[in-house]
Amino acid sequence: MSRKPKKGYFVRGQFVAEGSELDIQLKAELKGTPDASRTDLKRESDELQELGKELLSLRADLFEAVGLPDKLVDALAEAKRITNFEGKRRQMQYVGKIMRKLEPELVLAARQALEEQHKGSATEKMQLHLAEHWRDRLIADDDALAPWMAEHPTTDTQQLRALIRQARKDAQPAGKEANVQVSQGLAPRKGRAYRELFQLVREHLGDTGADEASDTDEDHGDE
Repeated sequence: MSRKPKKGYFVRGQFVAEGSELDIQLKAELKGTPDASRTDLKRESDELQELGKELLSLRADLFEAVGLPDKLVDALAEAKRITNFEGKRRQMQYVGKIMRKLEPELVLAARQALEEQHKGSATEKMQLHLAEHWRDRLIADDDALAPWMAEHPTTDTQQLRALIRQARKDAQPAGKEANVQVSQGLAPRKGRAYRELFQLVREHLGDTGADEASDTDEDHGDE
């Protein structure tokens, strides 16, 4: 009785039986992932797709410095334009597919750019809080003026005093308006001087972007 032939194939003149150790090894090498499990690959794929999503919020100058390929740049630009949820999801899957083909150096550069942006955001937030602290302190306490001038002697004292006086005046409405604020538990009115004092303080704290942003309550209290 003849033996049933094994299923397999030849590689460089050598027969490789299907399911054999050599077969598994060759197929793994063909996929290019001999050491990576399916779970590892899925995790890496998800991480790269998430990285692509984060790139959507990367500042323009940092984005350009990474040097991403045009295909990925175009795909990300399209993702920004899409508002439909399902359409955006599919586009981000496409972005992830391109991300998986990037050179490791580019992936690293993208991560570093995002990290740099994050550090910058944290620093700006600290500067905002410090400016808010000094503004509120100067308005609330006459004794705060001396330590401020000691730290920032180039400040225009006359302008600073005028802004403080006006901010205090704006915060203390008279007559019926004051009664309404008290009865309804409303916050004190914050006028232009309040905002201009914040900008002055922020500029002297060394933030060059003083005219591009303001704290969370800057949008309230327009005259």
